[in-house]
Amino acid sequence: MKIEMKTNTGITIANDISKARLWTARIMSGIVVLFMLFDGIGKIAKPAPVVESTLALGFTENHLVAMGVLSLLCTILYALPRTRFLGALLLTGYLGGAVAAHLRVDHPLWSHMMFPVYVAILAWGALWLIDRRLRNLRWERE
Repeated sequence: MKIEMKTNTGITIANDISKARLWTARIMSGIVVLFMLFDGIGKIAKPAPVVESTLALGFTENHLVAMGVLSLLCTILYALPRTRFLGALLLTGYLGGAVAAHLRVDHPLWSHMMFPVYVAILAWGALWLIDRRLRNLRWERE
């Protein structure tokens, strides 16, 4: 299926993306956006379970708002098509910090430490499905 996308400059970009690929990417990025919105808003709202889990990771309650704002900023950038790639990069860094925090307190590997990796895989997987330039990247050995 050929999908025509119009940019703000009036230029039309044609992408050959199947409906299944497009909807799979939308669902994957939707899961990422919803989870990260939940995470960011939860950190700003500071309900007791979020505060307790943050303290258990070695952070203070003062860190919650900054972490929530960073989470929401990265998520907003990821949710907007024009800045999706930058948002994915920033989310990857944010989620990498989450992995390090869980590693530091010896949380279980497959549930706690790897969960941020799963979210990053969904984020980048959605981009890979809809962006031909990302799919066409090749590693060259010298």
